[in-house]
Amino acid sequence: MERSASKKIMKTVTIGLMAALVFVGNYLSFPIPNGILVTRIHLGNSMCLLAGLLFCGSTGGLASGIGAALYDLMNPAYVLSAPYTFISKFAMGFVAGKLNRHNKDGKIPLSTTVLAAVFGQLAYIILYLVKSFFTVLIIGGTVEAAWTAVGTNAITSVINAVLAVIISVPLYAALRAALSKTSIKPLINEQTKSKGYFNPVTVGLIAFAFVTVTVYTMNLSAQTKIEKAEAEEKAKLEERLEDYENKLNNLYEQLGIEVPTVTSAQE
Repeated sequence: MERSASKKIMKTVTIGLMAALVFVGNYLSFPIPNGILVTRIHLGNSMCLLAGLLFCGSTGGLASGIGAALYDLMNPAYVLSAPYTFISKFAMGFVAGKLNRHNKDGKIPLSTTVLAAVFGQLAYIILYLVKSFFTVLIIGGTVEAAWTAVGTNAITSVINAVLAVIISVPLYAALRAALSKTSIKPLINEQTKSKGYFNPVTVGLIAFAFVTVTVYTMNLSAQTKIEKAEAEEKAKLEERLEDYENKLNNLYEQLGIEVPTVTSAQE
């Protein structure tokens, strides 16, 4: 019982530490505007993959999702997408952790680790590009603009993916050897028993994904409607002011009044 409780505490601490690495990795970046959305080249994905490769799918997924979502919550430009970020980054760490498994000899070949990292990135890229496409449509962009944004984001996503695999795989090899000599050893590449595809965890995650994506879409749609309404109101106000100005100018002409010229104090 004590060993089980100790392991749970160790796992919680591990998730927190890896989430912190993911959070910091997202700050090591530079943005690339694509006209509508903003995409970035960053090191956050390499830390997400590292979390998945080092530990089991759930541990790596939670660390990846929590760390990346916290970064979004701290940045006004990404705060609305934090729930979706949690899901997509969780998928990256989860897939990498699930695929990086021991073979029959009890070893994990380098090729298995590389493939796990690649498929983890692919899972994230697909979810990210789907989000990019529908985000542009929700904020009022055209289908052409949505595909343009997807194209730009796909380029940066591939660059991020290549960097993440190149960085995470060697780091995994080095840290796995070092951490295997510490008390965290039981968590390294932990082989959890499968409970089937439909279990409380997967059902809960699916429900959470549905709710968060729905809320994200509703918030984004509402914000877009507000911005459109404000823009329309501003346009109407400017049109009215212009109309009043024209009427005043006509009145001045009819009365033969010369409009005084306002000069600055410096002149």
